[in-house]
Amino acid sequence: MGRVQAGDPQAAADLVRYFEPEIRLEVRVRLRVQDARVRRALDSMDITQSVLGSFFAGAALGRYAPRHPKQLLGLLITMTRNKLLTQVRDLRRQRRDVRRTQSIDGSAHLVPDAGETPSQLVAGSELVREVRCRFSEEERQLVDLRERGQSWSTIAEELGGTPGARRKQLERAFSRIVQEMELGT
Repeated sequence: MGRVQAGDPQAAADLVRYFEPEIRLEVRVRLRVQDARVRRALDSMDITQSVLGSFFAGAALGRYAPRHPKQLLGLLITMTRNKLLTQVRDLRRQRRDVRRTQSIDGSAHLVPDAGETPSQLVAGSELVREVRCRFSEEERQLVDLRERGQSWSTIAEELGGTPGARRKQLERAFSRIVQEMELGT
């Protein structure tokens, strides 16, 4: 976890490789009990990437501190359930209520699951790299100092401002990037 919080791309890739199948399985199991129209509107990989994106953003801020892999898996599964429930709720709340749509040919929407692809192994490191590229220079400086283990007080002394303001600045930057990349949906 320390390596992930420090922004180590290899640690992020290892985490994705290890936990991504579990997250996708949870999404698929949860989608099975949903209406077929909901299943067609949501993709397990989209939900999985959204969960991992939110996790990496929160981990970089130090929000998560699981002590062992079972705790981390529990956190990721909880995030997956919440993300999926939000997606289903949003689909039903909007004008695009999937319960109102009629399919001409139900079999036209059934796509066989292709299984795990090699590109999924790289997805985690690509996501981390993309997030880092979207920071401003000052935000990148905050991230670098946090990766080196600096406290918010030390960062505020070095860069100016208050510890709370600097922490909030980085939190807002992550929120902005999550929204820009549409990871929160």
